[in-house]
Amino acid sequence: MAELTPFEHACIAAGLKEPADFLRTFEDTAQLLGEPVNVTDRQARRWRRDYPPPTPRARAWRVLHAMFGFDPIELGFRNRPPGVTVGSAPLLAQEGPESVNRRAFMKDTVGVAAAAGIPAPADRTTATGPKGAVGTAHVIELREGLRSLYQLDDAYGGGDVRSLARKHLKRIERIINTASYPETIGRQLQLLAGETAEHCGWLYYDADEQGRARRYWGEALTTATVLGDDNLAIMVLASLSMQASYEGRPRQGLDLARAAQERALRYGSPMLQSLLASREARALSLMGDTHAAKRRLVQSMKLVDQGERGRPSPEWAAFHGHAELDYAQGLYFTEAGHHGRAVQFLRAALDHQDRTYGRNRALYRLTLSRSLVQSGEADEAAHQAVESLDHLEEVESGRVTRRLREVTHLLRGVDSASAQEAADHLTEYVEMSGAA
Repeated sequence: MAELTPFEHACIAAGLKEPADFLRTFEDTAQLLGEPVNVTDRQARRWRRDYPPPTPRARAWRVLHAMFGFDPIELGFRNRPPGVTVGSAPLLAQEGPESVNRRAFMKDTVGVAAAAGIPAPADRTTATGPKGAVGTAHVIELREGLRSLYQLDDAYGGGDVRSLARKHLKRIERIINTASYPETIGRQLQLLAGETAEHCGWLYYDADEQGRARRYWGEALTTATVLGDDNLAIMVLASLSMQASYEGRPRQGLDLARAAQERALRYGSPMLQSLLASREARALSLMGDTHAAKRRLVQSMKLVDQGERGRPSPEWAAFHGHAELDYAQGLYFTEAGHHGRAVQFLRAALDHQDRTYGRNRALYRLTLSRSLVQSGEADEAAHQAVESLDHLEEVESGRVTRRLREVTHLLRGVDSASAQEAADHLTEYVEMSGAA
């Protein structure tokens, strides 16, 4: 039997086993998005059969992104067609009578199912109903759903994705409590529930609802302890460290990062160790130990350069790299009061950040604007702040909104026409979006 292509595997995971099912869903999604595009049976079969498949046109590309919830490059296509950005993010931000905006898409029943990688309700009985025991195929389907949630969060932030993640977690828990399955599958389901709870915690952290984030992370850490799973434990400890520093508890943040680092040494991934070293550096910087913080940042950068020599990092840590470290160095110099140096690294962070990470790009640009104000470059700060509004049309993140308000306040305090005009633009955006 021939090995499945990535496109065919994604179709099966989404419940689109037959070409006719795919064509129906493609047509429904295109209509939902207001995209005047059709695909023939021959085209659909070539996408499933060929590797790499022939690249679709831009409109079809955007429909595929909406159907599967992740960048179509991951379906095996070698090149993106002209007219789309990475991840096709602009599509979901369009507004007008022939389209839908991002929030409408996320809330629509068809959109929710497509975005979370979950088959339509008629197809779900095999996973939760009486047709048979839960098996590997169901676990793969559920894991693809979680993976799609990661992709959506990277692009749009935690605000709108939270409800999808909660539903996905409840579905996994319902299967655990009501379905029949062998012990090996049971462990995989429990682990998946823990990973999804951890991601729910992250989404609430990003939405700046820290109490709920802690509750989900506590649930995930309990699962990691019961299962004895180091990878899940490292992920939760790293998240709790980040939150502790964010909330002004850097000593606790340092202890949590070091506890994660002890486990990561056994894991053998330089990239993972780099991520945790950067969390340690952040905590040390907030504690005022600038020398130790700088030393850990340097070690973190060296570990990134060794990334290909050891075990690869887990999927949840894929965001970590040079852009993240540039940003960490920018924050380090901000804490030290060296705002001019911070600007250099924050520019580099924005330049290096992949465009699929829409939320991070919005946060980086606003942080750059903050440092520009603090270094006396008010005109460019105003320009960068207004530019950030283009990112914010696609992003729903409480952390980003907090930084937006901070930059608005700083610009208000500058005696400059450009700064005042930018502050007016940002204030108007906050009022119109309900982000105040």
